[in-house]
Amino acid sequence: MAKVLAFTNQKGGVGKTTSAVNVALSLAVSEVRTLLIDLDPQSNATTGLAELFDEVNGNIYDVMLKGDGIKDVITSTSFPHLDIIASTNDLVGAEIELVSVMAREYQLQKALGAIKKQYDMIIIDCPPSLGLLTINALTASDALVIPIQCEYYALEGLGQLLNTVRLVQRHLNKGLEIIGILMTMYDSRLNLSKQVVNEVNSFFKDKLFKTYIHRNVRLSEAPSFGKPALLYDANSTGAQNYMSLTEEILQRVSE
Repeated sequence: MAKVLAFTNQKGGVGKTTSAVNVALSLAVSEVRTLLIDLDPQSNATTGLAELFDEVNGNIYDVMLKGDGIKDVITSTSFPHLDIIASTNDLVGAEIELVSVMAREYQLQKALGAIKKQYDMIIIDCPPSLGLLTINALTASDALVIPIQCEYYALEGLGQLLNTVRLVQRHLNKGLEIIGILMTMYDSRLNLSKQVVNEVNSFFKDKLFKTYIHRNVRLSEAPSFGKPALLYDANSTGAQNYMSLTEEILQRVSE
């Protein structure tokens, strides 16, 4: 039965999609049967794997708003053990369309019930907001990874996210947990990076992943080639960071 892991932060530009894509591929490399769900209307996770498939079979909007079967919209990639459910810019209006749907917070959870036995891990890339799409992801997930960038306003808005998580835990998904806080865009040469890590560490303690994602040119370039960093340059710092992070995630999930 698959563990469902959501990558979420309502701030944009924190490395959320990069992390979801690279962890998904790193899991697949480790022969973990993995499904990546792109729940972001910007479709960046779909673009980030574009070189690994020819065309998509459908998208997550078709499942959540049109009632299509989730098995029908899964797209296989050229990489063994990795499938994707693509996004579409139709999701932009999904927040409004979901308002009138019965049990609107449970649409994704209900759909995932049909495929959980096919996978070991299901990774959800959430949109940078706390709307109904993200609430669906939190309701459907077993655990959350929260990426935080090593920059001045890193913790801005985090209280709002944690409050939303608490509300979901109380009313919609009692089993939801934060499996880890991920520091991204880390630069060991900068005092600011170290200060942000210390601040996050004092707040989250053992929730902080030991692996930090360093600033890395190859990591930034990879999406424009439609590949995760591991396929673009396996020896790059970014690729190695994500392999290390994936090991940590697997360890925490199995505890």
